[in-house]
Amino acid sequence: MSSANPDETPAHTDPEHGPTGDREPLDTAAPGAAGEGEAGSEGGDMAGDTPADLVADLAKAQSDVAALTGDLQRLQAEYVNYKRRVDRDRDLVKQNATFAVLSHLLPVLDDLDRAREHGELEGGFKAVADSLERIVSGLGLERFGETGDEFDPNLHEALMHAHSADVTTTTCQTIVQAGYRFGDRVVRAARVTVVDPEPGSQAGTPEAGTPDVSGATVNEADRADGPDDHDGDGSRQD
Repeated sequence: MSSANPDETPAHTDPEHGPTGDREPLDTAAPGAAGEGEAGSEGGDMAGDTPADLVADLAKAQSDVAALTGDLQRLQAEYVNYKRRVDRDRDLVKQNATFAVLSHLLPVLDDLDRAREHGELEGGFKAVADSLERIVSGLGLERFGETGDEFDPNLHEALMHAHSADVTTTTCQTIVQAGYRFGDRVVRAARVTVVDPEPGSQAGTPEAGTPDVSGATVNEADRADGPDDHDGDGSRQD
């Protein structure tokens, strides 16, 4: 049997990791020591910056903020323009749809006008007609065309022409079919008969000091003198 060497230190045995005599000691430094070292190094770097470096960093930060602010303002302006365009297109689609519906209702309104002219719009039928006219008026349909209106080719369609000395301009005499408009758009022009002034009704006798048809000037003194005040050759007698 071998005898133990008194100069050797017996190794302790770890049940999980075996002998621990040759293991290196664990690092028992405090957990915050590493963080304090990094903060110290960063502080050292900042302490090493010169005032010129700090001014440059500030200028760069301000430039970045200005660029980002400009991008934000540009995006906001684009969104506002997009929203306006969408709202305008939506309103246009709505107006076109209303215009189309009202256009198809015009024959019904014409029938109501004819029934009213013949006294057939009575009782419950009259209530229905009034309700329909109130609805289309609420949607923006406006009726136009009255006897005596001045003829406007943008609003009226002339079916017949006549002349009268009672008018001084082309005038609507009879409304054959009423016209309708929706906002600033004409749904249907009014169909009318018109009367024009009599030809030559504006002509009058020549005034004093104006040339007559022969080119001679008519004077008040010549009008006052009679034919006996002149000789046969045209000279005046004293």
